[in-house]
Amino acid sequence: MSKPKQDIMVTTLKQGATKKSIKSILEELTKGLKPRGVKVYDYCGKISLKKDALAIQKELRNEWE
Repeated sequence: MSKPKQDIMVTTLKQGATKKSIKSILEELTKGLKPRGVKVYDYCGKISLKKDALAIQKELRNEWE
């Protein structure tokens, strides 16, 4: 089983670079990157529970006893 290839980016900043130039370099680098993970805000407030949330939490905590 082989590991997935990771892209490595190296940027050299010269001494005396301004904040504006650094920000523009960062923006150029991040343009082509795809965001990773899940958009959790799409699911915010969408869960429907049949029990009270506190009751579920207490059950889960008492499960270890």
